Amino acid sequence: MAELTYYCGTMDSGKSTLALQTAHNHQSRGRSGLIFTSKDRAGSGVISSRLGLQRDAVEVVPALDIHRFVADRLSGGERIDYVICDEAQFYEPAQIEQLAKIVDGLGIDVFAFGILTDFRTSLFPGSARLVELSDRVNTLQVEALCWCGARATHNARTSAGVMITEGEQVVVGDVSPENEIAYEVLCRRHHMRNVTARASKLIDPSLNIKE
Repeated sequence: MAELTYYCGTMDSGKSTLALQTAHNHQSRGRSGLIFTSKDRAGSGVISSRLGLQRDAVEVVPALDIHRFVADRLSGGERIDYVICDEAQFYEPAQIEQLAKIVDGLGIDVFAFGILTDFRTSLFPGSARLVELSDRVNTLQVEALCWCGARATHNARTSAGVMITEGEQVVVGDVSPENEIAYEVLCRRHHMRNVTARASKLIDPSLNIKE
């Protein structure tokens, strides 16, 4: 039986690396598949990891009917044993339903990878629908760490090292602090208190302030 599996974690948890490794593992066993992504930091139509790995992928835009795209490829004689979807949090809820339709109607395994919540700790619509429809939801085992050393559970958006708590849900950026808009992973405690790595260095120990 084909399955829809969602692998989720924070930024820096290795989801794109795992997506690329999953594709490699299947291909090394002679299986053929399609890879989709959306809004990757490396640009349109590319899936990339922070380890330096990348490969071409089909860019998912809101108007794309993923089920029809796969069905058309099958009708053209292409063999498709699996579908990999990176940055799945950015997909439309209707596109997540199309992934489920690929599993149930076409009998193809779908492996989705993404982030559960945004910088405001709200679920991305695509991720919410994946949680509702997936046969399995797996939390990535590579744990990202907050600056304090605790397990990072939340994504923070920053500008010049200062945490941003309002704005558009989707703003493409990276974890590099040199970017005007950057992202940082934090534990829940420090996310709720808006204490980024830079902010933690501004706390004067002599004042005996506990952030």
